[in-house]
Amino acid sequence: MEATKDREHLLSLKVMRLTKPSLFSDSKVLVDSHDLAGALQHTLAGKMWAAEGIDQFPIGDLLTLPQSFGNIFLGETFTSCISVHNESEQQVKEVTIKTDLQTSSQRASLPGNAAEVTPELPPDASIDDIISHEVKELGTHILVCAVSYTTLSNEKLYFRKFFKFQVLKPIEVKTKFYNVEDDEIYLETQIQNITSSPICMEKVALEPSSAYSVQNLNNTESGTTCSDITYLSPLDTRQFLYCLCPQTPAEGASDSKASQGMTVVGRLDIIWKSHMGERGRLQTSSLQRMAPGYGDIRLEVTRLPDVAEVEKTVNATCRLTNCVERKMELSLALQSVHQAGLFWCGIVSRQLGQLDAGCSLDLELKLLFTRSGLQNLSGIRVTDTFLKRTYEYDDVAQILVIQSAS
Repeated sequence: MEATKDREHLLSLKVMRLTKPSLFSDSKVLVDSHDLAGALQHTLAGKMWAAEGIDQFPIGDLLTLPQSFGNIFLGETFTSCISVHNESEQQVKEVTIKTDLQTSSQRASLPGNAAEVTPELPPDASIDDIISHEVKELGTHILVCAVSYTTLSNEKLYFRKFFKFQVLKPIEVKTKFYNVEDDEIYLETQIQNITSSPICMEKVALEPSSAYSVQNLNNTESGTTCSDITYLSPLDTRQFLYCLCPQTPAEGASDSKASQGMTVVGRLDIIWKSHMGERGRLQTSSLQRMAPGYGDIRLEVTRLPDVAEVEKTVNATCRLTNCVERKMELSLALQSVHQAGLFWCGIVSRQLGQLDAGCSLDLELKLLFTRSGLQNLSGIRVTDTFLKRTYEYDDVAQILVIQSAS
């Protein structure tokens, strides 16, 4: 971190980033004890930074302070020590330190713990302050430190220094939605470590919106479905799975909007730690899901046995939902499929009456099969009598047909 040069002042300003230390590492060169370097290696065997009993291990017991500014990742807390030192031989007064953080979109003031104005600063004395800020943007950040003071001759002086650093992306998050028939949504999340060192995943949670409830499928009674190990090596990826269920709408409310268009399902809350314990947190933007298109009228099979016998009557329940914003006048026609051995029983053509927007209607149907095997439920025709438009529903469900035991 380098500051811009300015005119000579009575005070000096230094900025040091406060971060965790790292384990001291030493490059090992293994040689035979009979070689010329063997004696030197024997002399260094008891060096103070070597771990006891494992002299050749490259990591020792000592911790070292960072020698450079290091990397700052999105979601971490940026903490720095601001030090103003009086290098002159005269006393100054009314010393003020102001610190701002400039990003591409905003400028944030970083208040510290020191007093706003220091009345007097004697020679060789210092003012130390610590500032912290949670980094929420990627890209270039500029730390602006401004110092103002007054000399003994009542001359007011002012100078600034700028420190530039980059904020990097620590993890890559990818999501994918899977839709099922009963309006449940499965969310698959892939988290990849794109840093150069291992990280530990402390928390990965899905915070649902008010329209959904969430079930975490990554935990079982015996533990996690993946592994008890929560760390990710560089470029490693881990998957998480969640099930989202629509909340039951209030009485009298229409839920036709909830199954159409773009809906917000929630957001991910991710907390991780670096290999030396630096904590970071990321919250994704709202996750949006495009609901599957059901057309003007949605038909779903709500009741159907898994297995049926040949030439035995089967009861089925289908639900019709009006997905448009107008009232519809409907009629029903059931067409038998002779090639598949599917025959509808009872009244196969009737008027269903009016169906309001967003409302549903349950149909009790009877059918039988004359052929065994895995058969499809087909031949359902619903007509909008006002527009003279017919909606065809084939292969809406499957049933296993077996020969009668008798």
